[in-house]
Amino acid sequence: MEDFNIAIQPTKNENIVKFIANAFLTGAESFEFKNIDEAKNSPLVQQLFHLPFVKTVYVSQNFIAIEKYSIVDWVDVQEEVGASIQAYLESGKPVIISSEDSKKIPVTVYAESTPNPSVIKFVANKPLTEDTFEFKSIDDTASAPIAKELFSFPFVKEVFIHSNYISITKYDIVPWEEITMELREFLKKYLEDGKTIFSDGILQNHTLNQKESSSVTSENVNHTAFEKEIVSILKEYVQPAVASDGGHIAFESYNEDSKTVRVVLQGACSGCPSSTFTLKNGIETMLKEMLNDQALQVEAING
Repeated sequence: MEDFNIAIQPTKNENIVKFIANAFLTGAESFEFKNIDEAKNSPLVQQLFHLPFVKTVYVSQNFIAIEKYSIVDWVDVQEEVGASIQAYLESGKPVIISSEDSKKIPVTVYAESTPNPSVIKFVANKPLTEDTFEFKSIDDTASAPIAKELFSFPFVKEVFIHSNYISITKYDIVPWEEITMELREFLKKYLEDGKTIFSDGILQNHTLNQKESSSVTSENVNHTAFEKEIVSILKEYVQPAVASDGGHIAFESYNEDSKTVRVVLQGACSGCPSSTFTLKNGIETMLKEMLNDQALQVEAING
């Protein structure tokens, strides 16, 4: 029997609490259930709906979020709910029962160029992860089988995985036109075969997790109110644009004395000849205007 740990985490909504597991529950898929009838493919969620205060249940990659009715306070029931979820997981029963039809959906992977000539973005028609993971060498990939296999290609230098895409950085020993098709076909077959993308161990490896407010592992970071504003701006206005180019930008720190914001460039952004200058100045201008502080400066570093 596998040992599970459940961490209880409040959210900005006082009626919603997240129960975070130390294991993957649904791969990269997310589900929302508003009543017991909708939860026919989840015995665990059906069990939760037998609690009279449960209004909505959200099941995601490695957590279950529950929205309650106002008839109880979470402080009075959350420990019992967490223990119930843990007991169910340790029983070995499935969290979500997948239909056979869902397993037969074909996987497509296409390649996109990025502003970084050393990086190609491979986009799948299915989610891969809800977090952000960067691998600089094969030594980092013990809990990421897909990245480990990619490093078996001698020209693969770095692997970056986020959402539904994988950005691959290559060594300059071969041109992209000679290897892009090979990598695309490898990824397509890997995903179609249903092989493991990440193992549970990666959830405990904080050095691989992206340091951003949207990731489960870093929501507990005690940012100041000003830092939270910075993170919010990056998440809403910067990250979507950067992701379209196969990269990612993460808040690292803010020095109040020097008014310096440090951000980390990852994926296609890391090492890109133009990204440090372009992103630094673009982000700096945006933060100055949106935070109404012309003294702010941004220091961009490669991940």
